[in-house]
Amino acid sequence: MWAASCLASCCAACACDACRTVVSGISRRSARIAYCGLFALSLFVSWILREVAAPLMEQLPWINHFHKTPNREWFETDAVLRVSLGNFLFFTILSFLMIGVKNQRDPRDGLHHGRWMMKIVCWFILVILMFFVPNEIISFYETISKFGSGLFLLIQVVLLLDFVHGWNDKWVGYDEQFWLVLLFDVFMVSVHCILLIPDLLVFIYRYVALFIVSLVCYLATFGFSGLLFHWFTPSGQDCGLNTFFIVMTLILVILFAIVALHPAVGSSILPASVISLYCMYLCYSGLASEPRDYECNGLHKHSKAISTGTVTVGLLTTILSVVYSAVRAGSSTTLLSPPSSPRAGGGKPLLPLDKADEEEKEKNKAVTYSYAFFHIIFSLASMYSAMLLTGWSTSVGESGKLVDIGWPSVWIRILTAWVTAALYMWSLLAPILFPDRDF
Repeated sequence: MWAASCLASCCAACACDACRTVVSGISRRSARIAYCGLFALSLFVSWILREVAAPLMEQLPWINHFHKTPNREWFETDAVLRVSLGNFLFFTILSFLMIGVKNQRDPRDGLHHGRWMMKIVCWFILVILMFFVPNEIISFYETISKFGSGLFLLIQVVLLLDFVHGWNDKWVGYDEQFWLVLLFDVFMVSVHCILLIPDLLVFIYRYVALFIVSLVCYLATFGFSGLLFHWFTPSGQDCGLNTFFIVMTLILVILFAIVALHPAVGSSILPASVISLYCMYLCYSGLASEPRDYECNGLHKHSKAISTGTVTVGLLTTILSVVYSAVRAGSSTTLLSPPSSPRAGGGKPLLPLDKADEEEKEKNKAVTYSYAFFHIIFSLASMYSAMLLTGWSTSVGESGKLVDIGWPSVWIRILTAWVTAALYMWSLLAPILFPDRDF
């Protein structure tokens, strides 16, 4: 007994030392990845509790105080929502604490990037406390999570549009600068004629790459649409709704290309191709979320075989979506950076600074992204992940074991695709409709 106690104490001490070592190794640059890891941990805990916590929760009188005990799916949904609520409160509190952080001299900057042991303990306590709150609070959180999830999807769309337009501006902007360089090289051909060769090679590379990426996106889009017709409009079934979703998406794809290539708009085909592929993916995601017993869902024959894979893919997709949003929160130049940030357009001083001024400037260095908005992304993602794991809080028999299944999920995905299309069209037409405004 004494030996076992000593062994347990040694293991606990080693585990604590290992945790402290990992936590102390988190630097400023890796802080965002650490938050993503904490969010991934919350998803894993939600998944595990959904599978194993129902029998235990049935014995808790402050949860199971009904005259008739609910079915197992109710307790599984409740466990996921309680973990999600703890995660939501953790990141929401951090968001409120980070409001107004403008430079690295602010003490809250250290809280954002450090003190990880304290934050992990606080996160753990919040999650545990959520299993002691009344069911009415969880029911209210379930309701607002539907709206928070929609807002998370909308933010993802805005970030995607910002990324695509930035990508396009970088490539096309270089090509526009190339012509100025080319004219200058022609003028100085007698002296610097050799400069034409590397510029011309880069010019050709950029245009070829632009064409190849756009072509691949369009081939994938139309090839994907063919698979959707094959999977979700089986012969002998009346699948008018699925046909409408797919055809509507194809119409939007064609409309993107027409508007983008119109002389009055003068946009590039690259953003149109990327947005087209994303809208087609959202259409597939919506159709794949249809109930497995729906006759027009071609995946229903393999529902039991793919249940584990669906859970895994659903969780990984959510984690990747949040990682993408978090990374974009630190790199977006127009949406998420505070006005004082170097990314927001601050220029370099005209005169060089002396050593003392440089040290003072380093202390007052502006933050590169909004910490408050960064944590809000995780708060909304907590709501979104809860909806995925609970099928948007709808139980459909055996499909309750799957992720993101049910008609609410179908319509949310389809509406997200239409909102994406509307925002992209607005980004193309707004500069023409309002030429005096800066977009």
